[in-house]
Amino acid sequence: MATIELTKENFDQTINGGKTVIIDFWAPWCGPCRGFAPVFEKASESHPDVVFAKINSDEQQELAGAFNIRSIPTLMVFREKVVLFQQAGALPGQALEQVLTQVKSLDMAKVHEEIAQQQQQSAQ
Repeated sequence: MATIELTKENFDQTINGGKTVIIDFWAPWCGPCRGFAPVFEKASESHPDVVFAKINSDEQQELAGAFNIRSIPTLMVFREKVVLFQQAGALPGQALEQVLTQVKSLDMAKVHEEIAQQQQQSAQ
């Protein structure tokens, strides 16, 4: 599956679509971003069950600001509307595969339970 371009218009629909979504925040002038693009694209072909998306931080400054993106590339992984991974910097192909494997193996019922517990504690 090819990568999709995310904008503020299709962001919520994509994140709420029920699939795992990995996002690459990038910019056309960014050398490391251009170097990482083929790694990201190759991984997208190996994981048809994951949505691979790119956000051009120059064109989508509102989205980049909403996620406090300070350096690019920055990767984020969402699953069931939860951010499970966020890291600035490009990953080698092997490391990207490890992140995807770990995200897919998570018990999301447990993750949601832990989030609910944290929210309860902070409300007290």
